[in-house]
Amino acid sequence: MIIIGADTGGTFTDFVYKDGERWGVYKVLSTPWNPAEAVLKGLQHIAAGRPKHVIHGSTVATNAILERKGAKTALITNKGFEDVLEIGRQNRERLYDLAYRKEPHLIAQELRFGIKGRILHTGEELEALDEDTARWAIEKIRKAGAESVAVCLLFSYANPSHENKIRELFKGQPISLSLSHEILSEFREFERFSTTAINAYVSPKMRKYIGYLMEQLDPGDILSIMQSNGGSISADTAMRESVRTILSGPAGGAVGAYEIGRAAGYSKLITFDMGGTSTDVSLVDGALSLTVESKISAYPLKVPMIDIHTVGAGGGSIAYLDEGGSLRVGPESAGADPGPICYGKGDRITVTDANLYLGRLIPEYFLGGNMTLETKRLEKYFQDMAKQVGLDPTELAEGILDVANTAMEKAIRVISVERGYDPREFVLFSFGGAGGMHAPFLARLLNIPKILVPENPGILSAIGMLMADVIKDYSYTVMRNQFNSNREELSQLFESLEKKGANDLASEGISEDKRILERYLDMRYEGQSYEIIVPFKGDYIENFHRLHEKTYGYRNEDKVVEVVNIRLRARGIPEKPRFVKHDMVGERPEENALLGKRDVVFEHKPLSTAVYARDRLKSGNVLQGPAIVVEYSSTIVIPPFARARMDEYRNLLIDVME
Repeated sequence: MIIIGADTGGTFTDFVYKDGERWGVYKVLSTPWNPAEAVLKGLQHIAAGRPKHVIHGSTVATNAILERKGAKTALITNKGFEDVLEIGRQNRERLYDLAYRKEPHLIAQELRFGIKGRILHTGEELEALDEDTARWAIEKIRKAGAESVAVCLLFSYANPSHENKIRELFKGQPISLSLSHEILSEFREFERFSTTAINAYVSPKMRKYIGYLMEQLDPGDILSIMQSNGGSISADTAMRESVRTILSGPAGGAVGAYEIGRAAGYSKLITFDMGGTSTDVSLVDGALSLTVESKISAYPLKVPMIDIHTVGAGGGSIAYLDEGGSLRVGPESAGADPGPICYGKGDRITVTDANLYLGRLIPEYFLGGNMTLETKRLEKYFQDMAKQVGLDPTELAEGILDVANTAMEKAIRVISVERGYDPREFVLFSFGGAGGMHAPFLARLLNIPKILVPENPGILSAIGMLMADVIKDYSYTVMRNQFNSNREELSQLFESLEKKGANDLASEGISEDKRILERYLDMRYEGQSYEIIVPFKGDYIENFHRLHEKTYGYRNEDKVVEVVNIRLRARGIPEKPRFVKHDMVGERPEENALLGKRDVVFEHKPLSTAVYARDRLKSGNVLQGPAIVVEYSSTIVIPPFARARMDEYRNLLIDVME
């Protein structure tokens, strides 16, 4: 069986595959009108008619929210709480914007229905569910033509009987149901309502997309879907709990970076994934950083996700002049169609066009020479825009890259400096099709001394999907403090979650010897509004104090410590790719590695620059900048202020000099 990782991006859809002991990579242009077309085209090219296991990172759920193209969704909740989604937390996203307006929610007001019945926070029933009003709401929903329903009742995590009763009343209706106690069994009604509503909004789209893919696959093929938490799940689970697939592609990249960085001996990484439409950054300090406080398009998501910060700056980001005449780049992207000017159809300058104009992209080696870049098309567009901004064309191209680099520098500062981390202590792990052309300049801006660029960086997100564990996350609100609970009692509370985790991993095909169950606690000082995730091992109270001090700069042992939620991570460990060590040879590259020399612009001056083929470089080879390294999925620029060395795992390590 061929194992294939498939990652859908805004410009390209990437594939990496393992056929016996042989590895291969492949890229095709994405098909935004139907992402499945590019996926199926790649699968046909790689494994026509052969049995395969596909692990797929999809943007379908993300795009459905960002473009407001999800299913027509209704809400059933307790009477009087129909507007919880609208009211939210009263936070202003832009504090000084006097004209600020919240985004309208995904569920229209006329499709929110309140019914009688109430469960208390203790799980006791205060008022029985009024089945007549529930049937009335169901009939209204049916007549309105809703495709999906979010059922969110107060304190359903403590007692789900009312939500389960509503499920029974919906039997026979061709409507998708999302019950809040199954999607997020935690307190904080707004976040639970929002997460469940998002799941209801995107699940029909994901069900249609995944169902179409499964119909096109051959009998016996296996389809798994990447989650935002860095693990994969079965296609059936992904169709039910689609909210867990938001940002699944970037999560694959973070997993791949973590595994490759760890093998190379680096535990402190800033991952930098620059693709065609956006740049994703994340910080790894010994482990992948997880968060349960994410948002997408201003809507809270409280499912565990790898902590990734995204900005709209990629190779396809469009350069333009704003109303004040200043040069801006992104977030609008040329995408795969029409794409950058040099792809042959576009007519707006992009970051990719600027790199090509400066000589930093080598046309004849782009995608291994399988895609033609039309260099001559650029001149007219750069001349015209340069006149508007009052620069010469070369200065304009460098200015475009500087503006894009500034946006990406700010993104890295958000996940490092603004959270108390010193970038100088980390290695910048660069990947994505465009990452290698910008990483050295970002490292210099941030004083990061070393960059790691893996083999095939343009398809690392797909590689990460092959390295991902099968992961199932569970949580449950318990509300205990250090005085009315102990280790034994908390351990007993985990038993039901662990039983469910073991059963779910078994249903995913994971044998007992490959299962790992990890216990965590969400903890806080009494009176605080937010929690810290603490591993449930050793002295967990002391561990909380220590983590609180690391996060916020202080500890308060006079305060009562509360355990708000218990959290279980069930991991299944599949067979993973093994990293092969190579013998280190001399510093001087072999003659056939040098493809030639050409002039490339650095700091306003054209410099004679060596061009190397990465697949012909050996471990131990050293390249002094300026140099350019070309490979199938990416191009790596080594400026005059940098030097690169190939390590024993064939990673390119770039040292940034003062």
